[in-house]
Amino acid sequence: MVRAYRFVSVLTLAVRIYVPYKAIQLWSRVRGDGRKEARYRRQDLRAARALYNASIRLEGLLIKASQFVATRADVLPDQWVSTLAGLQDRVPPRPFEIIRRQIESELGQPLEAVFSEFDPAPIAAASLAQVHAARTIDGRRCAVKVQYPRIEAIVDADLRNLGFTLRLLAWLEPDFDFRVIAREILKYLPMELDFINEARNSEIIARNFADRADVLIPRIYRDLTTRRVLTMELVEGIKVTDIGALERAGIDKHAVAQKLIEMFTQQILRDGFFHADPHPGNILVQPGPRIVLLDFGLAKDFPPAFRDAFVRLTFAILSSNREAIVTAFHDLGFRTRDGSPGTLLMLADVFLGNSVKRNRAYADRELIEEFSDELPRMLRANPIVEVPADVLLVNRVMGLMSGIGKTLDSQVNLFITLMPYTQALIAAQATPP
Repeated sequence: MVRAYRFVSVLTLAVRIYVPYKAIQLWSRVRGDGRKEARYRRQDLRAARALYNASIRLEGLLIKASQFVATRADVLPDQWVSTLAGLQDRVPPRPFEIIRRQIESELGQPLEAVFSEFDPAPIAAASLAQVHAARTIDGRRCAVKVQYPRIEAIVDADLRNLGFTLRLLAWLEPDFDFRVIAREILKYLPMELDFINEARNSEIIARNFADRADVLIPRIYRDLTTRRVLTMELVEGIKVTDIGALERAGIDKHAVAQKLIEMFTQQILRDGFFHADPHPGNILVQPGPRIVLLDFGLAKDFPPAFRDAFVRLTFAILSSNREAIVTAFHDLGFRTRDGSPGTLLMLADVFLGNSVKRNRAYADRELIEEFSDELPRMLRANPIVEVPADVLLVNRVMGLMSGIGKTLDSQVNLFITLMPYTQALIAAQATPP
C-alpha cells in the first residue's frame, strides 16, 4: 500500500511539472511568443514549489533527489536552486520523543544514562535522519545522528518504484541499458541506512587525509554507534555555500573551491575511495580555510583496475589524446553500438574536456546548450549501449562539485590542478611493483 501511494504521488507530481513546460514549448512554437522566457521562469517557480512540498510530504528518496537539484546552480534556474536549498539540511524534524525512543532502543539505556546534555532541537534534519548536539557522560561534545523510525520501508518502496520506472524506460529506449543504473542504486542507497557502514567509511577517509591539516573528518565514537544511531565528534563550521558568512569570517571562497577540487581529485584518482554525496549540507568550512566533510553514508570504492583506467582516461583528456581516450573508455567498460569513436570522444568533452579547454571549473548553461543538440544527435546515430556502474557516482560527485563551484565563483584551473595528480599516478602505473 505504501509503495502504491508513493508511486501514484510521484507520477502525479511528474505530470504536474512536465505538462506546463511542454505546453509553453508548443505554444511558443505555434505563436512565436516573445514572453516565453517569462513564462518559463514562472513555471520554474511553480514546479520547484511543487517538488519542495511533495518532498516534505513524502520524504525518503524524493528529498535526496531534490537535494541534488538544489546543488545545480551551474545549470538550473535560480527558482529551482533557491526554493529547494532548504532541503539540504532543514527538513522538518521529527518530534523529540520519537528520537528519544529510537536512541534508547538502539543503545539499550535511558538517554540520561548515556548523555549528560542532549539538545532536543536538531542542528540538522535531512532525508533519512536528523542530528542533535549532545555531551556524553564522560564529557565528550558530540553530534548524534538518529535514523527516522520506519524510514527503511519508505526507502524500500522508493527503490522498487525506481526499479520499475527504469525497466519501463529501458523498454521504451532499447538502445540504452538502464538496468545498470538500477543495480548501482539498489546496491548503494540501502547502505546509507547502516550507520555502522557509515562509521567505517568515515574512518577510511579520515585515514586517507591524515597527512592534511586543511581537511577535517569528525572522530567517530564507536561505543555509542549502532546501525541506526551514529555518534561522532561535534565539529562546527560555515556551510560551504553561505558566501556572506564566508566573507564575514575572512575566508577566501576561491581558496575553498580550489581545496574542494584537490580533495576530490585525491579521493577519486589516488585513493580510489571517495565521499559520494558532497552536497552543501555535508561540507563545512573553518578559517584557514579548512574543509570539514560530513555524512559518509554514500561512499564508493573503486576496484584497482577501474581506478587505473579512470586515471588514464583523465590523463588522456587533459593531453587531448583521442586514441588514448577511446582506449580508456573501452577499458572502463563503455560500449557503443557500432564501435566508432565519435560518441565516446564527445562524451569526453562533456565529462571534462570542454571545462579544461574553457578553463572553467564548473558547467554552465552555455555549455549545456552547446551540447543539447549535438550530443542527442550523436547518441541516436551511435548510442552507448553499455555503461560501467562504477562511473555513475563519479558523475554525481562531478555534478555536485560543479554546482558548488558555480556558487563559489570558482577560479580553479583544472588543467594545472589535475595534471600533477594524473602524471604521478601514470608514472606509478608504469613502475614495476
